[in-house]
Amino acid sequence: MTHTINDVDIAICGAGPAGQALALLLQQQGYAADRIALFDAKTAEQAEQDARSIAISYGSRQILQAAGAWPVKATAIHEIHVSRRGHFGRSLMRAADYAVPELGYVARYGDIIRPLQAAISRSGIRIQRPVSVSNIEEAADHVRLTLIHADTRETSHVSAGIVIQAEGGTFGDQEQRSQRHDYQQTAIIAHVNTDAQIAGRAFERFTEQGPLALLPQEDGYALVWCVRPEQAEHLLALDEQGFKQALQTAFGHRLGNFIKTSARLSYPLGLNAQAHATARTVAIGNAAQTLHPVAGQGLNLGLRDSMVLARALTRHLHNAASSDPASALQAYLAERQPDRKLTIRITDSMARVFASSPDGSISQTLLGLGLGALDMVKPAKRMLAEQMMFGWR
Repeated sequence: MTHTINDVDIAICGAGPAGQALALLLQQQGYAADRIALFDAKTAEQAEQDARSIAISYGSRQILQAAGAWPVKATAIHEIHVSRRGHFGRSLMRAADYAVPELGYVARYGDIIRPLQAAISRSGIRIQRPVSVSNIEEAADHVRLTLIHADTRETSHVSAGIVIQAEGGTFGDQEQRSQRHDYQQTAIIAHVNTDAQIAGRAFERFTEQGPLALLPQEDGYALVWCVRPEQAEHLLALDEQGFKQALQTAFGHRLGNFIKTSARLSYPLGLNAQAHATARTVAIGNAAQTLHPVAGQGLNLGLRDSMVLARALTRHLHNAASSDPASALQAYLAERQPDRKLTIRITDSMARVFASSPDGSISQTLLGLGLGALDMVKPAKRMLAEQMMFGWR
């Protein structure tokens, strides 16, 4: 049997945090740098200028540290205050209760990417950008990628032993996967300032239309406000003063008055997930699961994917008796299943239940009771906090 001499052992489609962290972890654990390749549709400059705010758990900091991509310019979260606006029940999580210096961090996407790209440059791992992957053709002993180079529109081909899909896009532009639900919500994101900021404290407040998160960032807060699409249209059309007033009504005065907001952006929200691998391909991060932003678990779940997949592929690399990567990819799926299922279940339940019952009668009463009980049942609170920080990895 004739075997293809592949250009690379590992091809990673998507050079976001999950893709770059995976490449770095693979190189550290035994794969030769020149046998790993990354492909991305964005230039490095475009990625570094991305100002979206991302929640990083304490466990994700550990993964980025292991990849050689920490410190990240970020604002620490020491406390998370969870409540229902105008109703009984709240829960407060503190880093000190779990023997960690911080529960997590808030960083701009570009600031997360910057140290990853610096580490990639030092490592010798190959990265091609801007290129798009137009076709993936899997054979028995290799995978053939067809690349389109954005600057020249020329086409080239790369053969790889294993291909990892790490570029997922957003819910609104993805193909349907086996587990899909449209929450009929839109996230409005912005940077806002108040006149009574509480350093290091994040807020997750549940409204009749969905969760409203304020995450400490730099001199203010990163806002993620989930509402129904028609309400989002109304909020996006308001001038700054009108938007501040609407936000004040929804959140209350726990942080004083909202005094400034940046330009607002929005995107539709949905669950779109499928754990799947072929003999030589697998998806991770947003390419495998797109979640509702409640509890800020999207990036963190993706980084845990990277860490576990690096471990599975490293075992395959050092197994002299194995030339078929299929068993390694299936082992990865099995190892990731508990964490993926639990994280998806938590975020999906929050998005569905807490935004239902617009009159606030049933679900909001249960929410208030649940939040109050969570503070009293310490083991349950610890399990939730540890899942949000570390997951199953």
